[in-house]
Amino acid sequence: MGQGGGRHRRRRGRGERPVVPEAEFTSYYGLPILNRPTWKTLDIAGYLFLGGLAGGSSLLAAGAHATGRRALARSAKIGALGAISASTVALIHDLGRPGRFYNMLRVAKPTSPMSMGSWLLAAYGPLAGVSAVTEVTGLFRRSGAAATAGAAVLGPAVASYTAVLIADTAVPSWHEGYRELPFAFTGSGVAAAAGLGMLAAPVEQAGPARRAAVFGAALELGATAVMTRRMGLAAEPLERGRPGALMRVSKALTAAGAAAGLLAGRRSRTAAALSGAALLAGSAALRFGVFTAGVASAEDPKYTVLPQRERLRARSRERRRETSGGGSGGTGGTDGGGGEDGGPVV
Repeated sequence: MGQGGGRHRRRRGRGERPVVPEAEFTSYYGLPILNRPTWKTLDIAGYLFLGGLAGGSSLLAAGAHATGRRALARSAKIGALGAISASTVALIHDLGRPGRFYNMLRVAKPTSPMSMGSWLLAAYGPLAGVSAVTEVTGLFRRSGAAATAGAAVLGPAVASYTAVLIADTAVPSWHEGYRELPFAFTGSGVAAAAGLGMLAAPVEQAGPARRAAVFGAALELGATAVMTRRMGLAAEPLERGRPGALMRVSKALTAAGAAAGLLAGRRSRTAAALSGAALLAGSAALRFGVFTAGVASAEDPKYTVLPQRERLRARSRERRRETSGGGSGGTGGTDGGGGEDGGPVV
């Protein structure tokens, strides 16, 4: 007994050896824990981008209309109508049948981003249409001005609701960004609309577009940076592989487009056009990066398992602190057999 105990003590002195191998994050039969999103990448990522472009364009159109910049107002109004039309086509194409979109309008459910988004599109689309048609034809200008104002009121919601829609899922890299993602999408939509304005309008009328580009780029880049820091492990898919490359391209194009537009876009038509194209491409890259990162996070079990374990541990630590602070005799308490980490884990 003594000799065996000595050997045991000597072994422990050299450090404990792991009894089991490191766990691999797998699931039953090798299937992901979450169902992979079945949305088509081109349809839905394009839908996210075009919705932001439409909402931002309506805001820019209202400002240009109010300040008498006719060429900028016209390009923004037409851009808003074209973007929301293409966005709706992409959504219906992904749904498979137009009737599925109409069926979503049979009820209005305030707690459902999909239901509210459907009604939002149903209200915004006609306003954007009237605004653009009256601008092109020159008829019913008062009605056109009212429709322009109405579309501008709904524009921020159109640009941001798609972020709420995808964040309301269990997909880790979408859900964990629910606080900042709407701000990132709104800023990206404004930057894209500004890019379209710089592409289509004369330099002397594109001043509001250049300023909007700086505002939108700052909001997008700032919100995205805060989001990736706060998300922890769930931000990993946004920084690796194809999604990471798209996010880096988006950041570079958005920053370069805003800076070049502000510094050189007021003097050179070519610089303004290149800046506008960079802003549009950067906005599209952001949407495709976020979408593909979400798909990647749903396919890898660790992005579901590890954050869940950490949340359980945090709750266990909080319960222990509460028990030790209010327990009898100041001896603290336990939380039902959770061990050092506390609580059962997945």
